Amino acid sequence: MSVPQNQIEELRNLFLKDVETKGSGSVHPKDLARVKTSDDWLRRFIMHQEYDTQRALEMLWNSVRWRKENDVNDLDESKVRMDILVMGGFFPHGADIDGCKLLVFKCKKHTKGAIKMEELQKCIIYWFERLERMVQGKMITLFFDMEGCGLSNMDMELIKYLIGLFKEYYPYFLNYILIFEMPWILSTAFKVIKSWLPPKAVEKIKFVSTKDISSYVPVEHALTCWGGNSTYEFKFVPESVPEPAEKTSVSSVACVNNNNNRKQVHFNDGQMSEISLGNGDTTDGGSLKVTPSGIVSFILSGNELVSTLELQNTDPSSHISYKLKTTSPEKFRVKPSMGCLAPGESATVTLTLLPGYQLGGLSRDKFLVMSTPISASEAINVDMAEVWKNTSNRKVNQHRLKCIQSGGATGGAPGELTRNGNLTNASVEQDNSYNKLSATLSKLASCQAELHRSTKLTQYYQLATIFLVLMLGIVLGYVLHANMKELHGHSYCPNDYIGGGGRP
Repeated sequence: MSVPQNQIEELRNLFLKDVETKGSGSVHPKDLARVKTSDDWLRRFIMHQEYDTQRALEMLWNSVRWRKENDVNDLDESKVRMDILVMGGFFPHGADIDGCKLLVFKCKKHTKGAIKMEELQKCIIYWFERLERMVQGKMITLFFDMEGCGLSNMDMELIKYLIGLFKEYYPYFLNYILIFEMPWILSTAFKVIKSWLPPKAVEKIKFVSTKDISSYVPVEHALTCWGGNSTYEFKFVPESVPEPAEKTSVSSVACVNNNNNRKQVHFNDGQMSEISLGNGDTTDGGSLKVTPSGIVSFILSGNELVSTLELQNTDPSSHISYKLKTTSPEKFRVKPSMGCLAPGESATVTLTLLPGYQLGGLSRDKFLVMSTPISASEAINVDMAEVWKNTSNRKVNQHRLKCIQSGGATGGAPGELTRNGNLTNASVEQDNSYNKLSATLSKLASCQAELHRSTKLTQYYQLATIFLVLMLGIVLGYVLHANMKELHGHSYCPNDYIGGGGRP
């Protein structure tokens, strides 16, 4: 049953009216824009609340408040613990028989209390948001892989949090809850879980095994360990989200007189100056070949972290002017930051991380290589800085590059990463191995802390036992001493009773 458009508009108008009263600060700007433009999102709230507009409005407000309080719109890989994501305790894979994406929870990889609940919750929200973008608001199915689980893996608090997300903040988002190979020892726990769900949601819980997995998950999507044909092994891959052109600038977007002119910051021999891109045609690609094409890898060269980019003009007939930008101009030295390439000509650009900056933030930094065709006369007679002051009538091509730090160093041994900017398969494997090792060490540290707490508790019990034994010994000693004293205090003469008490 579809939702009438007039009911969607009614919900939107009621919400926007409330925003006027409460102030725009009560809602994150992205959520406010979503309410204004997305009929599908509002439709989900109405369907979740069984076409009750007032209840849908209450849920919508609960959701946007929660999203603002938890910075949900700004959550990405840089704000969650990567070791948790890499560990593979939960990940999306395949789809159920209705075509709904599976969010798999490998319960055996989770130990209650081993990781702070706040950190786990952030990672779960990260996957929920990523899946929403992936499936564009369609339903997903929770798949609990409980094979080999014990009581230590059963985290009722975490499951309750998951259910709460679907009930309160992600409307009409749950298709099924599939529970695979549940141990009988945990059956009581799931009776409690059912009590947290409304009757309609209880119907969504399905217990499956290798024998009937195909009834809910097609065999081509079911993993081999579930009895299916999929040999998929989880490896975390960062989300690739298309970035609007204005977000690739070094400074924030500034809209002036509603003409969409954008001001951006760029390097000019180490100094920053402003240019206007105007309303020019901005596209990806172009005739400028950038090597590497997607990742800037910084390696240690002497006492500095450096990287190089190879730029080549592949157009056989036109000159190209290029310019580089970065999201963190205060952190990097770029030489040259702009220039001109004749047809077929190449140039090398050196990127250097300035001293005093932390390496850990490199993954959040990006570079933008911009290029535009120019005439031969412009290449000779016009300064390149003038070309980039106004690009409103030019076609601007863009290459976006992400930053990483490599473990290699120039002059290193064979097999190390020795060439700046080239991410080899070995470096990717090293990065994955490092992330897995980090996840393992984190889990080991948590287990060690738990063992330490258990040892301390055992010591307290031992001390208490010793104290009680000593007290009991003292009490028994006192009682025995008192009894002996009482016995010695009774003096009597046995002769008084001989002969019945008569005289001799």
